[in-house]
Amino acid sequence: MEATIINEQTLMIYFKNEISEDTYNQIIYTTQYIKNKNLQAINEIIPSYRAIMVTFNQHKIDIDELIQQLQLDSINYKHIDKTSNNKVVHIPVLYGSDAGPDLSEVAKYNGLTSEEVIEIHTSKQYLIYMLGFMPGFPYLGGLDSRIHMPRRTEPRVRIAAGSVGIANNQTGLYPLDSPGGWQIIGRTPIRVFNKDDQPMTLYQAGDKIKFYAIDQQTYQQIQDDIDKGCFNKEKWVTIRNGN
Repeated sequence: MEATIINEQTLMIYFKNEISEDTYNQIIYTTQYIKNKNLQAINEIIPSYRAIMVTFNQHKIDIDELIQQLQLDSINYKHIDKTSNNKVVHIPVLYGSDAGPDLSEVAKYNGLTSEEVIEIHTSKQYLIYMLGFMPGFPYLGGLDSRIHMPRRTEPRVRIAAGSVGIANNQTGLYPLDSPGGWQIIGRTPIRVFNKDDQPMTLYQAGDKIKFYAIDQQTYQQIQDDIDKGCFNKEKWVTIRNGN
């Protein structure tokens, strides 16, 4: 862990330069540690994959005093609560065809069949490192290296809401229609973000997502139920605590 002064009102705390669950656990632990200090001069504490940005009112505290009061060197990571205790959200996905136009390319790039890509993609629980880019977009870690693939050289103007994609060593889910350059391998009919719901998303940073494959008929059934207002979320979206 290394604290770096960015400007007169911003401190960055860097961790290992990697996307890993251990690093993420340290970041979340440190974020809560800073919050518990209850320093009135701090404006925001923003965690990401490998860093925490702390903004503060320079008129209330100077940077040296802030670093001294934080006492980051005293943090003990031996008793961190693992993120595996958080909920796991199981989301149905129709892979391939119009719903996943890049599935065959991902398979070809990695020397696999489309069925093997689906099997690999649905075999893991993906940790949500953060929500960003758009409301409810989960940046997911833990993608198997056998299905890594670079972003598209030409981003699409429109990617449909619910699309599940791959970009390099990450997978993610588009909650809303959006331009984007991720390789789209499938789509869920589930509305994972709704501004009128509380909470607005099915998941939060620190939770995990596990995708499972459905066929076209099931996809249409879920879509019809949603359109009719009789969708049974408990039937199709399984939410469990821990593993």
